[in-house]
Formats: sequence, C-alpha cells, structure tokens
Amino acid sequence: MNTETDIGMQTPLPSVLAFSNIALFLDFDGTLVSIASHPDAVTLPPRQRRLLSTLQTRLKGALAIISGRRLADMERLTAPLPLTLMGCHGAQWRDSDGTRHAERLESEATVHLGAALTEFSQRHPGTVFEDKTYAFALHYRQAPQYERACRDTMTRLWQAHRDAYQLTEGKCLLELRHHACHKGRAVQRLLDTPPFRLRTPMFIGDDRTDEDAFPVVNAHGGFSVRVGEAAQSQATYRLDSVEEVLSWLERQTRSMSR
Repeated sequence: MNTETDIGMQTPLPSVLAFSNIALFLDFDGTLVSIASHPDAVTLPPRQRRLLSTLQTRLKGALAIISGRRLADMERLTAPLPLTLMGCHGAQWRDSDGTRHAERLESEATVHLGAALTEFSQRHPGTVFEDKTYAFALHYRQAPQYERACRDTMTRLWQAHRDAYQLTEGKCLLELRHHACHKGRAVQRLLDTPPFRLRTPMFIGDDRTDEDAFPVVNAHGGFSVRVGEAAQSQATYRLDSVEEVLSWLERQTRSMSR
C-alpha cells in the first residue's frame, strides 16, 4: 500500500501569484467540491462552474481536472464546459476539443474484481462499491463498523491481482487502481503538449492519490498544493479547505483581469 513521504509541513500559498503562465491541474472531490456521503450525490455548483469557465479563458486553455472518477462521470458533472478532463487518475482523458483517449485494459481481472466487490457491498449494508473501470473503490464512510472487513477483502483481492493493480487508501475508502492510473504520469503527459507545455505547473489536491502528481510538479519548479492538514506530503504548499481553494482561485482571476 502506498504511503506519503514526510517532508515537513507545507507553507500557505502566496495571496496572489503571477498566474497568467500557470498550467493549472485540479483534483475534483475534496478540492473543487466537498466530499459527499455518496459519490453520486456530488454536483458542480454554479460558483465552481463560473470559476472554471473564467480560468479556462484566462489561462488560454491550460486548465485540466484530474480525478479518480470515470471520464464519463466528469463529463456529466462539468457539461457543457469544454475542459480538458482526465478520469480514472489519468487512464482516460478528453482534450478540450472533445477528443477522447483511454489506456488499454485486460477484461478478465476487471470482471472478477467487479463481481467480488459487488457481492461484498451487498453483504455489508452501508458500504459503497464504485466501479471506475480502471479502479475499484470501496467506501465505508457510512458503515465504519465494516472498515476491517473492507481492508481484509481489498487486501486479499490486491494480492491476487498485484501484477496489474495497486492498493491505495483515501478518505474512508480503499481503492484498487490499475497501474495505468497515475496522476503524476497524467500531469507529465499534459505538460508535454500544448497549451500546457512551457508553462509553470500547479496541482491542487486533497488526497493520497494526488501525492503521485506532486513530485512531477516539484521537478518542473511548479506549485504543489495539498488541501487540508497533511504532515506527510510531498506538496510544498497548502490550502486549508475547499472554500479556501475557491477563494484563492477567484482572487487570481481578479488579479489577471486588471
């Protein structure tokens, strides 16, 4: 199971940056919107929708959302905004012009994992199984009494499929992620192409899966930002909450309009 690297406490972001040359990468749940009790309960409020539209224009398209959700879910949540979207931690992605891409996937393992976790969730009321195509998440936020059972089951499945999947932990969830799912590689892929190329990267994220992206951003001399408390993180900066993320980004858009 992945762990974070302790590099000390992060420092608050400067109030205003020279933002016009930034390539901005944003996580979704816990960064742009608050985490809900069930993934399907999440929507993209008007405030965030306006902010993303403004950022897309001001950054000349150098804005991407990189999420653990499936690409189809991200397209539904952000429609009709013409954003660059990366789903399944980067295994699926859509360019801002609508062109879609996806890593190849072996179907036998996905069928086995999906069936096993569907059965587990049915036998443990309150747990939520989320099939993300390239990743399989088991949520226990609404059933903390089953945390140990979730851990035991996910560990057993990981041991059976560890050649293709890694086991990671998030906020009240465990996830088996295909090796194609890696936010660091997703960021690097975008930085190699316009309109992101030759810009200073910034990644804002709140969870352990976002830690994969922070070293890539740091290596490019960019801004890696962890949302919330995290004594162990490779991020160099922090913002304390979703509200602070939104307020900080709105401040940058006002500064760029002057």
